[in-house]
Amino acid sequence: MTAPLYAIVTGFGLVAGSVGITGVLGLTWTLRVGAIVPLGGLALEMDPLAGLFLALVGFSVAASSCYAVGYVTARRGAGAYVAFALALGVVPLAANAMTFLLAWEVMSLASWALVLDGRDDVPSRRAAWVYAVMTHAGLACLLAGMLLLASHTGTLHFADWRAASPTLPAGLRNAVWFLLAVGFASKAGVIPLHVWLPLAHSAAPSHVSALMSGVMIKLGVYGLLRAGLEWLAPGPAWWGGALLILGALSAVVGILYALVDADLKRLLAFSSIDNVGVILIGVGGALLFVRAEAESLAALALIAALYHTINHAAFKTLLFLGAGAVVHATRTRSMEAYGGLIKRMPWTAACFLAGAVSISALPPLNGFVSEWLTFQALLQSVRVAQPGVSLIFALGTAALALTAGLTAACFVKAFGITFLALPRSDAAEHAHDATVSMRLAMAALAVACVALGLGATVIVPALANVAASVLGAPSEPTHVAALTFSVVGGFASLSPVIVAAGLVAGLVAPVVFLVAAGSPRRARAGETWGCGRIVQTPRMEYTAGAFADPFKRVFRFFYRPVKRIDLEVHPESRFFVRRMEYANPARALFDEWLYRPVLRGMRALAGYAQALQSGNAAAYLGYILAALLALLVLR
Repeated sequence: MTAPLYAIVTGFGLVAGSVGITGVLGLTWTLRVGAIVPLGGLALEMDPLAGLFLALVGFSVAASSCYAVGYVTARRGAGAYVAFALALGVVPLAANAMTFLLAWEVMSLASWALVLDGRDDVPSRRAAWVYAVMTHAGLACLLAGMLLLASHTGTLHFADWRAASPTLPAGLRNAVWFLLAVGFASKAGVIPLHVWLPLAHSAAPSHVSALMSGVMIKLGVYGLLRAGLEWLAPGPAWWGGALLILGALSAVVGILYALVDADLKRLLAFSSIDNVGVILIGVGGALLFVRAEAESLAALALIAALYHTINHAAFKTLLFLGAGAVVHATRTRSMEAYGGLIKRMPWTAACFLAGAVSISALPPLNGFVSEWLTFQALLQSVRVAQPGVSLIFALGTAALALTAGLTAACFVKAFGITFLALPRSDAAEHAHDATVSMRLAMAALAVACVALGLGATVIVPALANVAASVLGAPSEPTHVAALTFSVVGGFASLSPVIVAAGLVAGLVAPVVFLVAAGSPRRARAGETWGCGRIVQTPRMEYTAGAFADPFKRVFRFFYRPVKRIDLEVHPESRFFVRRMEYANPARALFDEWLYRPVLRGMRALAGYAQALQSGNAAAYLGYILAALLALLVLR
């Protein structure tokens, strides 16, 4: 029954995605049923922003579920997967706090069960435990913020919050925004609330990892957009500055950790932190521009953020599904055991390459367009005559530029070490390509990456309508003419189709020239140049560790690697080495400097609290008497 169930969820995803597109195009509706959910009833509302995220959820669920038809062989976790998919679709449509929080909690619990996936090994249990702690800490912040806002507005409905927001005291709005921002940022995996993400994404089944990275963390971005631009708008400049700085930090730190990781799925998880950072740079820029009353630039920054949200859902879902096919074929996540898979898994290699080119922001695929738009929004910050704001924008621009270069290097490593050269293990030597349904899902996402890049002149105007609905004021951040669109004031223009045509012409021209020059068409087979060696072996290849070593040296101040050398020598002479193991792992600085000290402090407090539990009834009566006296005095 597993395959038919996932096929049904595939159909549900396609329907949900289609309904979401109607919302983007302007079809709005409201549904309220009072008997299902307490404190306000079930309330769903479609608007352009909800439609955009519902479309993102629907099509990602469809691709991942189609992939799961050929990937999942056991019935374990099927019910949790259905609940996860349904909750993902309800969250963006929720129109009151109770509907939103219930859907949010179902999404979190279902994804927690899928991370654990019935396994009892130590890494899976640790990943599930860390995820449970972080997601429920975030939920506590969301619950506190929403209840605080509801207590002052007298309602749980989001539309009423939007209307009452301008009348709220500034201190209250700042406190509520901070609580909501922490809750949503923890789900989005923003630094330093990211510790759960590489653990959970690598432990979960790959089709679940694809949804968690491609969709679930984007709902954290959705919440930040609702809170900052609707529920609590207008907000002070520090909201946007904080998001932009955290986005810049997340982008740089995420890609630095991805560069040195040899676990393919962990590499992709850290890369998701990087891409969420890029999105938050756009969101933070939009909030800053709104405060500076630069509506067109705010709309441009928001369009860039939404475009990158869609693009990341497409190429990161594709990359996780490709990684899942590799793990399924080799039974390991270690890139050190791969190599030569392009000959054994050509379909997977081609689709993974499309995702790698997209995430590296190389033209003409989709990642290039959204990062180009983000750069244009940041570069036009010179029109805001505020030195402090200009400094924040300069930081975001520098972080985005650094991230773009490091991302390209990271995915040269991911694709090259995984698919090129010779197999470095028996598992890679005997690997097989994905099943038909898995190939179909990956191919559809690869086509989506191409379409999202070449179809920018259609997508950007649609996103401009979404941005106008969020910002509450129509503006013209872009102008579309034929195959080209230009940004505010003609600052810059881009034609993805013409760029693609130029690249194709550049590839075809040498072939045409050689044919015209009379070059022989017969292919000549020969040995690959072997650097002077007669026989090439896998021991002569670059490994993931060797590729990352120069970056560890350049960014040594960040990685703070610890060298570990284990030697086994001959008992008669230390000059005869029997075995040598070398490791140079990067340190998890946020674990060491933030979370472990906090946990030690909590354990110490728990120890003091335990001392109060003496088991003495007289002592407990004394505690009650002290509490009553304190209440009488404070009253």
